[in-house]
Amino acid sequence: MSTDLTADPQAAAELHRYAEALLAHLAANGAAPPSTPGFQDIPGHWLPPAVHALVAILAGDDPLEPLSRAAGRDQQRTALFLCLSLAVAGHGSRIHASWLGTAFGDLSLDQPVTHGQRALWLAAARGAYGPAGKIFVLRKLDTLAIPDHADHEEWVQALAPGEPAVVVPTSLADFPEMAELPELARPAQAAARLARLRARCLEITSAGQAGQASSAPLTNSTASPATAWQEDEPIAVLRSLAGLGGPAGPMASLTSYLLDDLRPAADPHLAAIALHVAAPILRGVAEELEADSRLEPPATLTVSLLGHPVQLHPEGPDDASLAKAEAAIVAEGTLPRGTPWAVIVLAVAGVGCLAGATVAGWLLAAVGVVLLGAAGWQLWRRREAIASDARFVAARVAELRELADGAVWALHAYARESDGRAKQAADDAAELTRLIRRGPRAA
Repeated sequence: MSTDLTADPQAAAELHRYAEALLAHLAANGAAPPSTPGFQDIPGHWLPPAVHALVAILAGDDPLEPLSRAAGRDQQRTALFLCLSLAVAGHGSRIHASWLGTAFGDLSLDQPVTHGQRALWLAAARGAYGPAGKIFVLRKLDTLAIPDHADHEEWVQALAPGEPAVVVPTSLADFPEMAELPELARPAQAAARLARLRARCLEITSAGQAGQASSAPLTNSTASPATAWQEDEPIAVLRSLAGLGGPAGPMASLTSYLLDDLRPAADPHLAAIALHVAAPILRGVAEELEADSRLEPPATLTVSLLGHPVQLHPEGPDDASLAKAEAAIVAEGTLPRGTPWAVIVLAVAGVGCLAGATVAGWLLAAVGVVLLGAAGWQLWRRREAIASDARFVAARVAELRELADGAVWALHAYARESDGRAKQAADDAAELTRLIRRGPRAA
């Protein structure tokens, strides 16, 4: 403040008491307290004459004398106090045209937005100063050429966050892994992203129109209490100006505020202004996405089927790559088996035991029979394992051929979808452009 209020504690206490009552009445019913200001002027301090000027304006009296004294002591704080007080009271139309410029000051991409600037920004966005207030903020933002210094991807992510990593078109529902191939993923991803951006822009502009009737605006024509507002920045700044609040919280950069205003949970009035700033970015992004959505699928594509690369042509899978994949399946599915030495040893031992049974008796013959039986059982198991491998390989090869044929038909369906996808993307781009042109007016 211009002067230390502790120089006259009694006058400061009376000023603070009246300022507290004044803000409460302004927020509740848009009028000054019924009692007349009883505090004395504090030489060199802007607030006492500013309060007198505000009371005179609300009463319809001439505020020129106290207004001149307050502005002479601190012109910017006086203008900020009057602009926010009249906005909170629902009488934003009573401000002088020059006060907004004086109160707002200059915006910069390199400096944080002050709490006073954000409060005026909010009040103007919610219609406290009529269309002229919105135009004032928009012109302030336009002069900075923000899109020229912006990370386009960051703005797109703020507008439509949570983008899926992979978009699976209907044609590739049975082959979702093919949707990850760059040649097929790029057009589908571009079309889906463009549709999400259009939906978000439509949400902002539609919510702005509906919100004028449903939300509690800063123009307090219905005597809505301040607690009904979604944002308390104007009241907080007024309390700070009047010396009633604590230290100001951290300030954010201009880009941070705009990105936050674009996010799905943001106030639609603020989002509409941020959408106006982001319009050049979105137009360029929409053109790129529309161009990507028109990319035609390649005539030849290599896909992974059962873990093996197979080249696909419009007329069918490539014979050479399919044969190579089948050979790999045969090699993987057939377990190499050497000479069955265990079977041979058991068979030889069994025959030997039977030959010696003529001399040693029936016991050795029984052992020979057992050994020959064991050899036969192991030989049967070996043949069953070989037959099982053959059945497995045959099933895998048949599955590979079936998948290859299905993948070719899926590519044909994807190509048929591409025309409809490109047409829808063109419609989405045109509608998005129309929406961002009318964004601030819709809010």
